[in-house]
Amino acid sequence: MNNFQYRNPTKILFGKNQIGNLPNEIPENAKILLLYGGGSIKKNGIYDQVKKALSTFEVVEFGGIPANPEYAVLMNALQVIKKENITFLLAVGGGSVIDGTKFLSAAALYEGDDTWDILAKNIRTLKGMPFGTVLTLPATGLRSLGLHHLKENVNLRSNINSLIQFYEHGFKYKR
Repeated sequence: MNNFQYRNPTKILFGKNQIGNLPNEIPENAKILLLYGGGSIKKNGIYDQVKKALSTFEVVEFGGIPANPEYAVLMNALQVIKKENITFLLAVGGGSVIDGTKFLSAAALYEGDDTWDILAKNIRTLKGMPFGTVLTLPATGLRSLGLHHLKENVNLRSNINSLIQFYEHGFKYKR
């Protein structure tokens, strides 16, 4: 057996009614960007639960993150982050939303010239915007690791792993 060390600082709240604990896990004066995919969270009731839990925060929304998040879509979200002075990201959904949010965490504070370099040149980011997730699919639990998957277009995929991508808040939804 090989020796190894393992550290995963992700905090996970699991079980019924955990969405109600969101306000306790987000910085008090945070301005939140709520990120989600195609809108299933509005059909299954999770959106309403999250909005209720965040009622004391200023929340801006960005929906429509596709499966295997596209760089161009995430750049639109990055513009919202900059324009609205967002200080905390909250991904609500499955793996693609979470992957996109991990990239946005790094891109929001990236000091280089082009955020595409993070992917194309496999740049290890050393800081990121704080974020949390509300996982809506059991299979997305592995997203508590620092890896994420994005695509520029249908022909190019990039995987990156960054030290800062280990987020501190994860919420598992259970009905």
